[in-house]
Amino acid sequence: MLRLLTLLLPTLWLGVLVGVSGIATPVKFRAPSLSLPAALDVGRVTFRLFSRVEWVFAILLLGLYGAVERAVWPLALGGLAAGLVVVQSAWLLPALDRRAGAVLAGGTATPSRAHRIYVAAEGCKLLALLALIAVGLADAGRIAP
Repeated sequence: MLRLLTLLLPTLWLGVLVGVSGIATPVKFRAPSLSLPAALDVGRVTFRLFSRVEWVFAILLLGLYGAVERAVWPLALGGLAAGLVVVQSAWLLPALDRRAGAVLAGGTATPSRAHRIYVAAEGCKLLALLALIAVGLADAGRIAP
């Protein structure tokens, strides 16, 4: 049963990641009736909650892989995904939140290095989760009768 969870958990996390960061967020900024301040405000709330959800995924994933896995790669990939969550929530989200707050207070949005780094971290997390799923599928093939 725990082996099955090592496949299901990263798959679920990947689905949430793609849904929030890859689909919902870009679409929000393309909606013609949604002003930039409104989109930023929704984004702040969305990513604050998404960060908490990712903390749960990261803790569960590390606990699960720590209990089940003996191979280095799954632990390293899980650690990478969890580490990216820490960096995003401790450094990048507060910086992006301040930027959004400035726009909501009447300022202007300027290009942000933190935003580009956040997007790159999401891409790295996506790749780590895909690799975990691939490892889980390979293990499932070896374990199945």
